[in-house]
Amino acid sequence: MGNKFLEGNFAPVSREHTITELAVTGRIPEFLDGRYLRNGPNPLSEVDPAAYHWFMGDGMVHGVRLRDGQAEWYRNRWVRNPAVAAALNGEDASRFCGLDALGANTNVIGHAGKTLALVEAGAPIYELTDELDTVGRCDFDGTLPGGYTAHPKRDPRTGELHAVSYFFGMGNKVQYSVIDVHGRARRTVDVEVTGSPMMHDFSLTENHVVFYDLPVTFSAEMAVAASVPAALRTPAKLVVSAMVGKVRVPDPVTAMMAGKIGANGGLPYRWNPKYPARIGVMPREGGNSDVRWFDVEPCYVFHPLNAYDDGDSVVLDVVRHARMFDRELHGPDEGGPTLDRWTVDLAAGKVLEERLDDRGQEFPRVDERLVGHRHRYGYAMSAEGGAAPGGSLFKHDFHTGSRAERAFGAGRQPGEFVFVPRHDEAAEDAGVLLGFVFDPATQRSDLTILDAETLETVAAIHLPDRVPHGFHGNWVPTAPVSTL
Repeated sequence: MGNKFLEGNFAPVSREHTITELAVTGRIPEFLDGRYLRNGPNPLSEVDPAAYHWFMGDGMVHGVRLRDGQAEWYRNRWVRNPAVAAALNGEDASRFCGLDALGANTNVIGHAGKTLALVEAGAPIYELTDELDTVGRCDFDGTLPGGYTAHPKRDPRTGELHAVSYFFGMGNKVQYSVIDVHGRARRTVDVEVTGSPMMHDFSLTENHVVFYDLPVTFSAEMAVAASVPAALRTPAKLVVSAMVGKVRVPDPVTAMMAGKIGANGGLPYRWNPKYPARIGVMPREGGNSDVRWFDVEPCYVFHPLNAYDDGDSVVLDVVRHARMFDRELHGPDEGGPTLDRWTVDLAAGKVLEERLDDRGQEFPRVDERLVGHRHRYGYAMSAEGGAAPGGSLFKHDFHTGSRAERAFGAGRQPGEFVFVPRHDEAAEDAGVLLGFVFDPATQRSDLTILDAETLETVAAIHLPDRVPHGFHGNWVPTAPVSTL
């Protein structure tokens, strides 16, 4: 049985590189002093195509160091969780399973002087060195045990990280947290939700935290099928179904389920048509009782582009999937996602849902200095069917309603692009966009630098290998960018 998420540029690479001499076309802007990092799944060992889900592959971080107009190095490293470390050392990695074996494969950020490889759903995150070697598990100096999220948001005014974490063992709760600039949790809030959703991302404004409680939920049937002998599956499913979404799952059951959920396997979450679709709005300093819930049309949102307050309303720009993990259980491929705007009218108690762009797109980004504030521009990757990257980068102008498109040509496939300002006080559009572009003709990737205003190529740094299609990355400057 084939699996598109193991083919073409979804297929893993087999080598780690340390390259200090890189060919460059064009000129690298001298204001770029830092590392462009990107994380994604890259199974180390042979996997079963029938069972493999793209989200479950071992994590690999790719990085390029830029300074003084030069590309100093390219490195790619597997994140060494216990299973990966054992396999790389020639040991039997099959004894490692459960959440400890899941790869930190989804995002990579810099915070409080550390580089962090991120994942969600209760699995551990890992600290890396500046050169991308694994230091070890991170729990923010013991202040936030139990997993984190793939999508924290940095408040541009305070520098703190805000996040919403989920894990099926928490039952009908997700956790909102704030990590201070020293890398320690200063605030956590448990928020009740309908059941056990896959809450991949959230939104932050100046005054509010927004939760996306949508109908992709933990599937007892899928988890039991992977962890329980056939003769016991029906009663086990009934027991787990009765608990998940109502109470915190008891530790023995959590251990049983997590014990069989290993790296490079299937994902125990799927579309649940009986689950209500809604969003919750909580004041930043509020608690569970302060969350107001609003119904929306059934859909799924992996990634909001940004959010901001507008008088008595909260404006959410999101990439909307009509459904997710319903028919396709190997990765996101249920039709083209659209760019939508949801305006939550707090006074009237309702949500206005509008379509901004109906062309398939994903991996939306804004200028990180405007997270939680009104933005003019946003960037997204064209997407076919929900997963396969198209050949273009979109730039949205929300003042004029226009969309510019940069095609890369000749079958080249761009990944997520991130914005970097020319300097701390530069205007929203004054800077560059950084992202990997795969060329199937050469089977290699370039780190491509675009002028954010014109979308013209400024420079391309040619890598010795390809960077497989992955998830998220960030620019980590050598010196922290000052807050607004």
